[in-house]
Amino acid sequence: MSEPTLNSIGDYNTLKGEKKRVVWAVVIAGLIIGAAYVIASKSYADVDDAIKTEQNIKVSPMGKVSVPLR
Repeated sequence: MSEPTLNSIGDYNTLKGEKKRVVWAVVIAGLIIGAAYVIASKSYADVDDAIKTEQNIKVSPMGKVSVPLR
């Protein structure tokens, strides 16, 4: 069994039929998910009542890394 050549592939130049619909469905789904992510991140990113702290954590729970508290 040999590998197909570019000349023997039926949709080499353009996608046709079911494959074309699948490609467009994946592209549209990606755009919809990306738009939903952008809208959700914009609506939850602005916090008006954040508590400001000046305290630093000396040792992290893992015991090795120093992490400043925001």
